[in-house]
Amino acid sequence: MPVNERALRRRALVAAGALALTGLLGAFAPHARAAAGDANGPVTTTVSRAHVRLPEPTGPFPVGTTTRHLVDTSREDPWHPGRGHREVMIGLWYPAAHAGWRTAPRTAPHMERRAAAHFGSPGGSGHLGYRVPAGAVDWAATATHARVDAPAARGTGVRPVVLYSAGLGDPRTWNTSLVEDLASRGYVVVTVDHTYDSSEVALPGGRLAPSVLPGLAAKRGTDPGKVLRKAMKARVDDTRFVLDRLGGLGDRQHRLSLPHGLAAAMDLRHVGMVGHSAGGFTAVQAMHDDRRIRAAVNMDGTMEFPGPGGMSSASRDGVDRPFLLMGTDAADSGEYRRQPSWKALWQHSRGGEWRGDVTLTGSEHGAYTDAAALLPQLARRGVVPWGTVRGDVGSVRGERAVAATRAYVASFLDRFLRGRDDGLLDGPSGRFPEMRIAR
Repeated sequence: MPVNERALRRRALVAAGALALTGLLGAFAPHARAAAGDANGPVTTTVSRAHVRLPEPTGPFPVGTTTRHLVDTSREDPWHPGRGHREVMIGLWYPAAHAGWRTAPRTAPHMERRAAAHFGSPGGSGHLGYRVPAGAVDWAATATHARVDAPAARGTGVRPVVLYSAGLGDPRTWNTSLVEDLASRGYVVVTVDHTYDSSEVALPGGRLAPSVLPGLAAKRGTDPGKVLRKAMKARVDDTRFVLDRLGGLGDRQHRLSLPHGLAAAMDLRHVGMVGHSAGGFTAVQAMHDDRRIRAAVNMDGTMEFPGPGGMSSASRDGVDRPFLLMGTDAADSGEYRRQPSWKALWQHSRGGEWRGDVTLTGSEHGAYTDAAALLPQLARRGVVPWGTVRGDVGSVRGERAVAATRAYVASFLDRFLRGRDDGLLDGPSGRFPEMRIAR
C-alpha cells in the first residue's frame, strides 16, 4: 500500500480508511499531536460562519429520528479499560406517519450542538479529516429533514433494518444524506457511533467523548496494526451489541423505549449493514461474524491490517451472503482486482451468493459521504479551495455522487432485503454513466 501517498492525499486519520493510521504515524504525527492537544479547547471563530444544507431525501415517506444511549454491561470500554462499561450512542431513522410528522415539534439537527462544536474545532474531523478551517462553519446550524420522535408510519407492514457504520474517526452523522434517503424509502436505519473512535460522541450528562485516534497517531511507538485491530474489534462488538438490544436480548431490564410504532415496525429477520471506509470493513466483517446480518455494502473500505498476516478473517474466509463493494478512482482503490483484501474476499466467498463491485468514476475517498454534498457548497462560498473538494470528493460532481450512492445502495438493499430488483446492478446504466461495474 502506498502509505505516504494515501496520507498526503487524504490528509488525516479521521477521513481515511482503515490503514491510514500507518501514514499518519509518519507524515502527520506533528499535525495530529497539535490537534490532539486542542481537542477540548475552544472553537476557532470567524466573523461570519458559513452554513450548509443537506440534500432532500427522495423517497415517499417523511422521516422521523430519535437517539438512544446504550450501555454494554458485559464489557469495559476497550479504549479506556478500568473506567467503566462500554457506552454507545445510536440514531434511529425511520419512515414516519405523515400526520404525526407534521405535528412533531422539532426538526433534528445534523449534529448535536456539543458534537458540532467539536467536529468543527482544531481537533475534530471537519478540520483534521476534511481540511475545513476550524471555526469556519456553523455545523450546529445544519438541519436534517427528519422530525424528532415522530410516530412511525403504519399500515404497510414491518420494515427491514439497516445498520450504518461511519469511517475511522468520522461521527455517525457523517452520511446523513444517505441515511435519510434510505429511511424515506421505507427502511429503519440505525447509525452507530463507535465511542473514542468517532471524532466525538455526545453522551448523557453533558459529557463529550473525543476520539483517541489523533493522539495515538502522534504518540511515539504506537503500533498501527494493534490500534486498528482494536478499533475493528470494538466496532464489530458494538454492532453485535446493538443488534442484541434491538432484538430484546442482552439486558432485559433496559429495553429500548422508542417512538410510537417504531419497535413493532422493525423486521429483525431482514437486517443489512452499510458502511464507509473502516465502516465498510465493519459491515462485511460483522456479517462474517454474525448471521443476523443478511447483506452488506462496503463503500471504499480496505479489509486488512498492516504487517504480516494482516488479511482480515472476512477476506481470508469469504462470506456466504450477498455483498456490494463500492470503490473510487483513488490510486489505492478501484475494483476488487486492484485491492488485495477485496480480491481475497471475492475469491473466497462461496455458495453461489450474489456479489457486486462498482466504481464511481472521478471519485475520491470522501465521495460516498456527506462531503460530496457539503464541501462543494463551502467551496462556492470561498470557505475551502476547490482543490480540497477534488482531493476529498474528486472530479465527480457532488450531486451526482450523492445520487449514485443513494441509488446503488438502495438497489442492493431492495434486492436482498425486500426481494425487489430494479435491475440497476445488472450492468451499465444510462442513468448513472459514472458507475463502472466489474465482473
